[in-house]
Amino acid sequence: MLKVKKLYKSFRLYKKPSDRIFEVLFNSKRHTNCEVLKNINFRLGPGESLGVIGPNGAGKSTLLKLIVGILLPDSGQIDTSGRIAGLVELGTGFNPELTGLENVKNNALLLGMSANELNSKLDNILDFAELGPYIQNPLKTYSSGMVMRLAFATAVHSDPECFVVDEALSVGDSYFQQKCIRKIMDFRSKGGSLLFVSHDLNAVKLLCSNVLVLDEGEVVAYENPEGAVNFYNKLISRYKPSVQDSERNVSCGYGTLRAIITEVSMNGLTDNNLKFTSGQHVTLKIKIRCNDDIRDFVIGFMIRDRFGQDIFGTNTYLSEIDLSPKKGAALDVDWNFDLNIGVGGYSLSVALHRGPDHTVECLHWQDAAMMFEITGFSGNAFAGLCRLEPTFNVQIS
Repeated sequence: MLKVKKLYKSFRLYKKPSDRIFEVLFNSKRHTNCEVLKNINFRLGPGESLGVIGPNGAGKSTLLKLIVGILLPDSGQIDTSGRIAGLVELGTGFNPELTGLENVKNNALLLGMSANELNSKLDNILDFAELGPYIQNPLKTYSSGMVMRLAFATAVHSDPECFVVDEALSVGDSYFQQKCIRKIMDFRSKGGSLLFVSHDLNAVKLLCSNVLVLDEGEVVAYENPEGAVNFYNKLISRYKPSVQDSERNVSCGYGTLRAIITEVSMNGLTDNNLKFTSGQHVTLKIKIRCNDDIRDFVIGFMIRDRFGQDIFGTNTYLSEIDLSPKKGAALDVDWNFDLNIGVGGYSLSVALHRGPDHTVECLHWQDAAMMFEITGFSGNAFAGLCRLEPTFNVQIS
């Protein structure tokens, strides 16, 4: 179990290195305090998983370093029971001059494994890392992805009660990332606790039962993954009211509202809880009004399943369509496609923003603007999330 109560952490900032010496010699304050974490509280029980998300500089990595003991808090409590293994900073506890094998042995002992435990698990660690003969090479010859393989394999085989993972997984190749995700899910199913920090919101929604949102060192949201991710998207849009109050909550959306979505329909229908069959052709229409001149205007949509997983999304930027509408312009945008997705419930979110993504400027974002359900199949049935429409040939001899 992990319990964090009233946790605070700040760092001293000096204008120049010599100020540290003058502060000691003359007992005069030469620094300013930068508060990184303020009054952090949460509890993580056995078998639970908590995601931590937030913009850069929110304090996510500092929080994990406090939990695994790399840093000490200014005040507050961190109560733990059982072994905690962390993948916080890539290469922490490793010596670049030693071989991969020597580093595994040293790091395993640092994680609290006994010599007998290490001997019994060494083959499993090396098999999971899949480094082959490179395990005998010095760590300084490894790529960052190879170091991540070694660090993850060692940490996860230490059988911790709580596993702490920062963005280190992002440096691995897609094959090993998927392998790590499967291992983490297996760890959770056996009652292990997970504290997971990532900018990959899909991974957070997949792995975590609850999500904590940090901003400027404070907890600003603590809820289910879908709600927390929606809050995070709203947070990084840096909402600024800029039009009349009557337009501020257009269909429960948010953004600067320099352009607004006035209507969303599928096959001419604006009702929620629409029903379609898999493979059915649909026309998604989005009506937009511009309240200002807008450069690099982007229009997009995202389909999510009932678990909040992104199924498909696209926008005019990805389609290489340049738009720069003028103030007062009205836009009718049509997307035509076949709903080649599996049976189940889905949501459709739509967004207007500037530049490649909504972090430049979110103009208007509507989460779950429409809800619809796939109730059956048009044509042949299939298993899974999507219809890939393969062709095949059978030869019998």
